[in-house]
Amino acid sequence: MDALRLRPSLLSARPGAARRRDHFLPPLCSIQRNDGGRVYFSSQRTQSPPLYHNQKLLDWKSSYCRISRQSISTSINASGQQLQSEPEAHDSASIWRAISSSLDAFYRFSRPHTVIGTALSIVSVSLLAVQSLSDISPLFLTGLLEAVVAALFMNIYIVGLNQLFDIEIDKVNKPTLPLASGEYTPATGVAIVSVFAAMSFGLGWAVGSQPLFWALFISFILGTAYSINLPYLRWKRFAVVAALCILAVRAVIVQLAFFLHIQTFVFRRPAVFTRPLLFATGFMTFFSVVIALFKDIPDIEGDRIFGIRSFSVRLGQKKVFWICVGLLEMAYSVAILMGATSTSLWSKAATIAGHSILAAILWSSARSVDLTSKAAITSFYMFIWKLFYAEYLLIPLVR
Repeated sequence: MDALRLRPSLLSARPGAARRRDHFLPPLCSIQRNDGGRVYFSSQRTQSPPLYHNQKLLDWKSSYCRISRQSISTSINASGQQLQSEPEAHDSASIWRAISSSLDAFYRFSRPHTVIGTALSIVSVSLLAVQSLSDISPLFLTGLLEAVVAALFMNIYIVGLNQLFDIEIDKVNKPTLPLASGEYTPATGVAIVSVFAAMSFGLGWAVGSQPLFWALFISFILGTAYSINLPYLRWKRFAVVAALCILAVRAVIVQLAFFLHIQTFVFRRPAVFTRPLLFATGFMTFFSVVIALFKDIPDIEGDRIFGIRSFSVRLGQKKVFWICVGLLEMAYSVAILMGATSTSLWSKAATIAGHSILAAILWSSARSVDLTSKAAITSFYMFIWKLFYAEYLLIPLVR
């Protein structure tokens, strides 16, 4: 059929219908009107193709393609941004995890209980040189800060050096330490202890205080001889010599040298050994012996394997445990008597009450320790350090 006849009613009702439909007809078709006014649809090729309609169709196709390409591009860009942001977020999280892991490893490497003990002891002993509130001045605080920082640097050197020469032992006794666990290589450990030793001596030299510098130097010598594995050294292998090393640093050097640093270098006063200073030295002699003995109780397994003849290896854990408790109770008894002879009422009350409470807590805690459990013994050892901290809070009250 050459033509499709359309009803005029449809065209009259919708005058623009033919025009709109023609817009969507293919270029080989057209709507024509004959002489009689009849409208018909022709499928024959017309002599003049509707270029206008072809152009409109091409424009529509081009617009559609441009919109599609823009949508796809937008989606790709958005996806690309998301793909870029996810690695960036992952990288940031990885960086923070690495920083956190490094700080945690260094925290364990520095043996924080010894760092706290060193800082508290220096602050406490320095306060013994204070005679009035006017002495607590910027000059005093600066001298105290210099002493604490230099001593902490040396403390990290000493505990780090000990770990360097105890890697195999610590794999048994303290496997969470960075060198024993493999988080630090020996080269890393050597670098850390070298830097901290240099910073300690550098600061001590820059300050210019002879008591401070000699305290650092003697601590360096004893700490090195205690740990380093050379002929006639590694004194930790010998129980008595090891205890004397710890006693010399914790009981004598810390008390006397840092007191003299404040007394003679900061305050420019003559060197005097006061009653509170002598009490602190005597009390910390007992405490240092206890720490030297007790620290080997949890480590008896590794020490026995590697030939470290500690008192715990030679006498047994239980006997050494109760020797330590007895020495501390004896020290608290002396402190109570010291407080009773004080001429200051407030010092007498604080000294007697404080040491009585600590002695009671020690006895009660010691009786509940399971000596067959390494975890329980280690926990009690850390409790001993807390008593050590508490004592340095009481020492400035002794008058």
